[in-house]
Amino acid sequence: MNYHSYEDKEHWKGSVLTAPLPPVLVSCGTVDKPNVLTVAWTGILNTQPPVTYISVRPERYSYGLIKESGEFVINLSTEELVKAVDYCGVKSGAKTDKLKDMGLTASKCETVAAPMIDQSPLSLECKVRQIIPLGTHDMFMADIVGVNAAKELLDENGRLCLDRARLLAYSHGEYYALGRRLGSFGYSVRKKKRKPNKSQKRTK
Repeated sequence: MNYHSYEDKEHWKGSVLTAPLPPVLVSCGTVDKPNVLTVAWTGILNTQPPVTYISVRPERYSYGLIKESGEFVINLSTEELVKAVDYCGVKSGAKTDKLKDMGLTASKCETVAAPMIDQSPLSLECKVRQIIPLGTHDMFMADIVGVNAAKELLDENGRLCLDRARLLAYSHGEYYALGRRLGSFGYSVRKKKRKPNKSQKRTK
């Protein structure tokens, strides 16, 4: 392989420069009194059981709601939702109804009291298993106890095709729509199907 090599690098002190990240809409509270905030510090911690996390500053309004209820919902965001994602990241639910401001609606979940956002194509219902203070943020480690997927994004075999949703990515203060597909998991080691040679074709 002949890759480009970045040999001339500057050394900086430790910083949060992992990118891109998913800027998700985290809903909390109840259907009757919902709240939402944008979180980029999120990801997957384990497969079975499915475990995720969000890191939230303790001074955020949503922090108390999540800590008290022990529940939240991670709603994946799309290109269409970029303005709402940004707004819900800079405004406080203590001062304004962010869902109403952005034209978002909340619906009842199956396994948690926290609501999901209707405008998100995929919502993960989460129950907090542990809160870990880290410094500026506390990490809510949580079990994913339910998934709500938009039927219009399922193919004829019931497989979820999230590439159709034009999901958002966040990198160093900027929002991006995910671009072209470059491959699928395991493609680098997947054996190519052999084409039958002429002699094989004649014997069939």
